[in-house]
Amino acid sequence: MPETTPTTARVGGPPRERTRDAPMPRARVVWTMVLAPIGVFLTSLDIVVVATALPVVRTHLHASLADLEWTINAYNLVLACLLMTGAALGDRFGRRRVFVIGLVAFSLASAAAALSSTAGTLITARMAQGVGAAVVMPLTLTLIIDAFPTGRRGAAIGVWGGVTGLGVAAGPVVGGAITEGLSWQWIFWVNVPIGLVVALLSALRLRESHGPRTTLDLPGLVLVGAGAFALTWAPVRAPSAGWGSAEVLGALAIGVALLAAFAAWERRTAHPLLPFGHFTRRGFAVANAVAFGQQVSLIGSLFMISQLLQIGMGYSPFAAGLRILVWNGTLMVVAPVAGALADRFGDRPIMAVGMALQAAGLGWLAEVTRPGVTYGTLVLPLIVAGVGISMGFPTVANMVTGAVSTDDAGVAAGTNSSLRELGSVFGVAIVAVVFAGHGGYASPAVFIDGFRPAMAVAAAIALAAVLPAALGPARPTTRKDAS
Repeated sequence: MPETTPTTARVGGPPRERTRDAPMPRARVVWTMVLAPIGVFLTSLDIVVVATALPVVRTHLHASLADLEWTINAYNLVLACLLMTGAALGDRFGRRRVFVIGLVAFSLASAAAALSSTAGTLITARMAQGVGAAVVMPLTLTLIIDAFPTGRRGAAIGVWGGVTGLGVAAGPVVGGAITEGLSWQWIFWVNVPIGLVVALLSALRLRESHGPRTTLDLPGLVLVGAGAFALTWAPVRAPSAGWGSAEVLGALAIGVALLAAFAAWERRTAHPLLPFGHFTRRGFAVANAVAFGQQVSLIGSLFMISQLLQIGMGYSPFAAGLRILVWNGTLMVVAPVAGALADRFGDRPIMAVGMALQAAGLGWLAEVTRPGVTYGTLVLPLIVAGVGISMGFPTVANMVTGAVSTDDAGVAAGTNSSLRELGSVFGVAIVAVVFAGHGGYASPAVFIDGFRPAMAVAAAIALAAVLPAALGPARPTTRKDAS
């Protein structure tokens, strides 16, 4: 018999409206599996969608190089810092309600970005987009988990993982197509009607749910947000200021100190934002470690591969994006299958094989890329790496949320998303340092000189993530929801 939760109000908090692990009406399940993936696709897409439009933005807004860097980094910084806050707000005030508010905020900020007439207003709008995205992204996974009973979530989480990865990886092709076919402003305008329609349908069609925490841990939110900001500031500024600069080293030190203070506070507060006991659960710790390593490797390699196709091989932004599809297109095909296999055989073997394939594909790519290389030579390595990435996304999400109760799924999703975004920022910084130490932009041959060792490092990071993946629980961890 499934556990049930009374529908009467809890002291200090809103009522719970659901029966734990009880089947959700089929119509609501369908709506959840339509609306939540669209939400995560929009917010994931905007991580890098503007990258291929930067040359046009520079001319139109008379932007400096620093302005262009912040056009991308402003979104990612805010997103990385506030993901846990978004999850906590959903648990407290209602996941559907906060999801809808986040979508509206993201859509309005997108309109502000499209209307920007200066680089400063565009950067400010991108920060506002990051706030909305930080609310939407973790709640998409929580809404899906709420729609499926334990043991049947793998395929659904696989769809979520595939859409998330596809959103990030498809950014260059979507941005290139819109910029070449319409204008750079339409990169942001397209978010507005889609986001508002999804918000309206979510308010009407999704089921409301809450987490167990009735009190917001405000000191914890401040400490983790400030610590994440300092840690992400360091790799963002490192390419300009240098890894050995006082600014970068100081930011790293401050970030570590703030997160240590966060850990100390969470152990003593009565209402922790992140119960640190979760990290003693093997599935939770392993999945977060793999997520960070996978994202460092994935975003770092995406950063380099998109440039290889343009600078090293002479393709236009749109043509380069199309050719990346053999890599990221595997997500929509393989991720749902990998999630379903994980329900049957456990997350550990699928995750470990996936990370090994990601490492093998990227290492193979580094080996075969030489001056004059043809695109056909790159196809098989890209497919191998893409299949591996596609196996990792759903199994990481399934393992990290399966290690905690359903009530704590929002906390787990927020923590995992925060580590992924932190990995994204470090991934670009790490491969950029390696690339700059061995090559440059003087010619295609010089670019490839830097590309090969940079990709080798991305492959090595993915290979290192195989070890924690292999240490995960042998079978899915099914935990009863807290009473």
